[in-house]
Amino acid sequence: MDTTSATRREWLGLAVLALPTLLLSLDVSVLFLALPHLSTDLGADSTQQLWILDIYSFMLAGFLVTMGTLGDRIGRRRLLLIGAAAFGVTSVVAAYATSPGMLIAARALLGIFGATLMPSTMALIRNMFRDPKQMAAAIGIWFACFMGGMTLGPLVGGALLTSFWWGSAFLLGVPFMALLLVAGPALLPEYRDASAGRLDLTSVALSLATILPVIYGLKGIARNGWGIASVAAVVAGVLVGAVFVRRQHRLTSPLLDLRLFANRTFSSALAIGMATGIVMAGISFTSIMYLQAVGGLSPLNAGLWLIPQNIAMVAGLMVAPSLARFIRPAYLMAGGLLVAGAGLLVQTRTEAAGGVATVVVGLTLAGLGISPAMALTMPLLLGAAPPEQAGSAAAISETSGEFGVALGIAALGSLATVVYRAHLTLPAGTPTAVDEAARQGITNAESAAQHLPGALGAELLDAARAAFTTGLTTVAGVGVAALVGLAVLAAVAFRHVSATGTAGEAQVNADEAPDAVTAAGKGDW
Repeated sequence: MDTTSATRREWLGLAVLALPTLLLSLDVSVLFLALPHLSTDLGADSTQQLWILDIYSFMLAGFLVTMGTLGDRIGRRRLLLIGAAAFGVTSVVAAYATSPGMLIAARALLGIFGATLMPSTMALIRNMFRDPKQMAAAIGIWFACFMGGMTLGPLVGGALLTSFWWGSAFLLGVPFMALLLVAGPALLPEYRDASAGRLDLTSVALSLATILPVIYGLKGIARNGWGIASVAAVVAGVLVGAVFVRRQHRLTSPLLDLRLFANRTFSSALAIGMATGIVMAGISFTSIMYLQAVGGLSPLNAGLWLIPQNIAMVAGLMVAPSLARFIRPAYLMAGGLLVAGAGLLVQTRTEAAGGVATVVVGLTLAGLGISPAMALTMPLLLGAAPPEQAGSAAAISETSGEFGVALGIAALGSLATVVYRAHLTLPAGTPTAVDEAARQGITNAESAAQHLPGALGAELLDAARAAFTTGLTTVAGVGVAALVGLAVLAAVAFRHVSATGTAGEAQVNADEAPDAVTAAGKGDW
């Protein structure tokens, strides 16, 4: 591996790449606060509100693999700048949308253009920072900016919506996209795979037909339970996925080079990242539900209580690359995942009354604990892939992250619901209709309790909160077991990787790399 140290130019380029990332994540959190305002202004019904929120992540997940591979073919900087320009223009369109349909269409386009930004950014970081220490630090900074946006979201959103209209939420990133367009050509290198063949449009269609139904189905399961339509969507996506995989094996220039998965470091990093995402998505979902439905917090206040977790993650992301200079990634990630497991162990002690602090402390420890894995799996994954396939590798990682979030909410959210229903004991005298409504979920129980006489309604609400707390602690217990297992996997899978400050550097074994590592690439400034 070329370990040439990065210059000031590369670090300035990183700033140009990281700032839009901060704004993108900030936009996501601000939109949740803006939703009631824009729904009232545009007259969006409940179904349209869900599409306004979800269509972005659907399209983002669907196009990540295609855009990552396209960047490897036509040039990563070129695709990044095209995507940034389109994203900025579409953001303005979204800000001034005059109907729910227009806003949904704009959000769909934002998802497609957003898919050009993430893999191109990571692939460029891989090209700009050849030294493993600096690459890990750069990726840590990038992730810290992403989490910083999530942290600032509730604060910035509240300030914006107090002084301006809801469209201002979509305009936040426009100046920074403009900065990227101006500074990018001067500070960012161009890189493309000179030996890549033409983009296989059939594979693009198959990848979309695989990813979109699966994400749609998982989100449907998380929201409405195991309905026929949601399960059918997941099954259909999986079947199309099998066709996609077979086609990739036959093509000489596939959309997705499956030989990447033969690399143990690549596959292990991908698995740990996705599995950690599944656990944290599930526990975050149930924790937020607890803070609001059991703790009685408003959505804004619940978001503010999550700030300590985000701060802990930012701190961990910044510190982990420095620690990796002296501690092997295997031990650093394993230790962090055990800390995360300890955080979820704290959550298993949560009680229905006065448990907000316990939930927040557990989440904060978990956030701190997973940060080494977040910071170090991406450099390992990118380092294991040939340079000319860095865009594809980054896209695979981002897509697995989207799957992890959707699967975590669907699977662990469903587990929490099953436990809630099993432990819900309603007071005597509860009408049958109220009983059926309360067993659907705690939000339904809260609504039903309002229609009962004072004492009976209070008893029903207490029973629902106790049952939901049991669901939360059960999910946390499953998370503890999963994180301990992931800690063992990290310790074993990455035991051959040296600390980045040692002479061996954090390189993967050359005999693990796929044959494509010998392919020719082209890079220039």
